[in-house]
Amino acid sequence: MTQPAIEVHGHGTVAELRLSRPDTLNAFDDTLVNELPGALVALARDTSVRAVVWTSTGKHFSAGGDMDTILAGHADVNVLMRGVDDGRRLFRAFADFPKPLVTAVQGNSFGVSTSLVFTSDAVVTTPTTKLSDPHVHMGLVAGDGGSVAWPPSVGLMRAKRRLLWGEALTGQEAYDLGVVTDLADTPEAVVATAFELARRVAALPPLATQFTKRTLNRALAAATDQVLDTGFYLEALTNRSADALEAVAAFKEKRQGRWSGQ
Repeated sequence: MTQPAIEVHGHGTVAELRLSRPDTLNAFDDTLVNELPGALVALARDTSVRAVVWTSTGKHFSAGGDMDTILAGHADVNVLMRGVDDGRRLFRAFADFPKPLVTAVQGNSFGVSTSLVFTSDAVVTTPTTKLSDPHVHMGLVAGDGGSVAWPPSVGLMRAKRRLLWGEALTGQEAYDLGVVTDLADTPEAVVATAFELARRVAALPPLATQFTKRTLNRALAAATDQVLDTGFYLEALTNRSADALEAVAAFKEKRQGRWSGQ
């Protein structure tokens, strides 16, 4: 039986949204990208749910984008554009989610995963966990939400410093910048702290918290409307480049890439 990409579990008024394929490092392949928006819609509609905790399983929170998806998009422009549309829908589902979302980053987070984490209302991790968007290392524009979510989270200058170099923030650095709201000592404590925060916000008047969340979402919506589509389309262009293929080959062969700029 195929392992589901996500699981949803109820904990009273708090729901848990769990990435559940540690064998793939919870990579954002077509299955995960297309299942998550529907799960968020269902949670938004469920009036018994007053807060959501986003968790993961395994070594990493998520490895980010799937390399087979890069290769498939390079080979077929129709596959590429379908992926662009699916990715745009996914980011907007997180950016416009109307209920408090607490994310428990128990392991390293890469690429699109980090962009989505940065749309959360609270983020819990350990001081040594790494949060990064290494799109440029793969010959790609940081277009699938990174250029939207990073600047309001860490500031434009720091966002440029991390996205252009593709370098990670540690959990402690992210906490010092204010993009991680709470630190815990262990991965287990990360999840426990996230649930404690979710239970606290779920105990507050639900209309007040959810309408406040909708108001705050408008600030991110402005950046989404201005930047997201451009980022996705430019990322799609770089997905068709020779450098993108070279990046995948270099990663698999554990060597430095040889870039042609083509």
